[in-house]
Amino acid sequence: MLGIKNISNRHKPDFLLIVFIFIIIAFGLVMLASASSDIAKMEFGNSYFYLNHQLLYGLLPGLIGFFIASGIYYQSYKKLIIPLFIVNIIMLFLVFSPLGVTSGGASRWLDLGLVFQPSEFLKIFFIIYIAAWLSGNEKRKDSFWGGFVPFLAICGLVSVLLILQPATSIVFILMASAAIIYFVSGAKISYILSAAALAVVVFLGMLYLTPDSYRTQRIMSFINPDQNVLSASYHSNQALIAVGSGNIFGVGYGESTTKIRYLPEPIGDSIFAVIAEELGFVGSIILILCFLILITRIFILAKRSSDNFAKLLLVGFASLIGIQVFVNIGAISGLIPLTGMPLPFISYGGTSLAVFMIISGIIVNITKHN
Repeated sequence: MLGIKNISNRHKPDFLLIVFIFIIIAFGLVMLASASSDIAKMEFGNSYFYLNHQLLYGLLPGLIGFFIASGIYYQSYKKLIIPLFIVNIIMLFLVFSPLGVTSGGASRWLDLGLVFQPSEFLKIFFIIYIAAWLSGNEKRKDSFWGGFVPFLAICGLVSVLLILQPATSIVFILMASAAIIYFVSGAKISYILSAAALAVVVFLGMLYLTPDSYRTQRIMSFINPDQNVLSASYHSNQALIAVGSGNIFGVGYGESTTKIRYLPEPIGDSIFAVIAEELGFVGSIILILCFLILITRIFILAKRSSDNFAKLLLVGFASLIGIQVFVNIGAISGLIPLTGMPLPFISYGGTSLAVFMIISGIIVNITKHN
């Protein structure tokens, strides 16, 4: 049994959380309709092609996943997570097989009749696995060989598989979230600092060994945005132009000019630039505040939770959402190097939207029982 009918200590879900989840989703669909209309018209002769695709392959499976996840007693994942995590790892290997789909030089997709990104599902299964593993044995947070070393080993395996795709940004987001879970579980600060130092050394080593890689180019273009303005720095510079064009109140919904010809990935990684251009500083701040309320609410629920597994799950998911939001908006705003990471609930991508809605369903279920 999955525990769907488990009603022990059950009460109403956190409606404030649900309201803000669907406010952000609705906002994202409205902005996707604007950001994609012109390019969809030019490419497919249908202004709503990308919006319809997002509704069919993102929102619909996401709603199904949300309601199923919100009905499954969260404690059931302790028994299910090992086989689910193993299957996810196998799918990460399969992206390098004939079943894998390569696009833009990256092997991140798997075609099993439906094309999807296995790395996106790690945002669910990896976080659940780390939370279940740490809450399952209190000694793991203090033990070096029984806790710290296995923690590094599983994080290392996942990181290597993702870097080979390559998908460096998601490595940072997942590992940072795992480190926060590890810290909240009560792990020694020396373990956290050692893991962070090791990660920095590995990352610098990758940059040194691959001087011509996209990672190095993005960092160099961040340090010197006036260099290679037509190549490595082009994306970030166009994003900054779009953000700056919005001023206080924006140029108006649907009136962006950069999204048509100049801004790369206007419906994906760069959709926040379109939001800033069309809705201005005010619209951007409203969206950021919605994210802050959502993330803060999840952390508050985690603090109130009496169950350690629930607490670590909520902290992990809140960290995941918060870090990814910061990475996307920070990159588009020029605060950090460009990453290529989508904005949660907002950017075009069916797998990403569905995954974050499933995560939301799990969070809602936890609020029913804690």
